[in-house]
Amino acid sequence: MDNVIIHDFSNRTVLKQLRLAHRDLDVAITELSLIPHVDQLRIRRLKKQKLRLKDRIAKMESGLIPDLNA
Repeated sequence: MDNVIIHDFSNRTVLKQLRLAHRDLDVAITELSLIPHVDQLRIRRLKKQKLRLKDRIAKMESGLIPDLNA
């Protein structure tokens, strides 16, 4: 039982870090978009990275939801 609690706490900590990284990328993309002659390739790469984080966050969140059939 303790392993389950520790694992759940660990997942929540990682999830929190991923959300922070996602938010940081959002801020960076917004700030870069305000620059008139910014490298669009850089912005696209940041957006892809942000999307990968979003997908990873969604996958982890779905793993935290208890299975009703259990």
